[in-house]
Amino acid sequence: MLNPSGDNRDLRARTKRLALRIIKLCASLPNDLETQIIRKQLCRCGTSVGAQYREACRARTPAEFRSKLQSALQELDETGYWLELLVESERVPLTRMSDLIREVDELIAIFVTSIKTSSEGPT
Repeated sequence: MLNPSGDNRDLRARTKRLALRIIKLCASLPNDLETQIIRKQLCRCGTSVGAQYREACRARTPAEFRSKLQSALQELDETGYWLELLVESERVPLTRMSDLIREVDELIAIFVTSIKTSSEGPT
């Protein structure tokens, strides 16, 4: 479980690595108009996850913690959407994206579990 007052360095590092991977991916994408639109959206939401998570770590209350985690979760879900579009539109092969998609899915699972677990405790 994530703890707003605990040591969450692993997820801080993991969400930052995700952002860096997203930045590198976006820099390598083709320059056609359609891909530029996806790139902008993907870069925005993919780099936002770590910032949202850091805000959750600084939350003053459990309710604020959950709210910030939910925001990070929304950004993760959107990141997954744009990655899927890149693959399904055949802009990037699935073989190149599978590890990144798996990382997003794992982080989503962690955040969902953390939100549910933190909701069970006192507010």
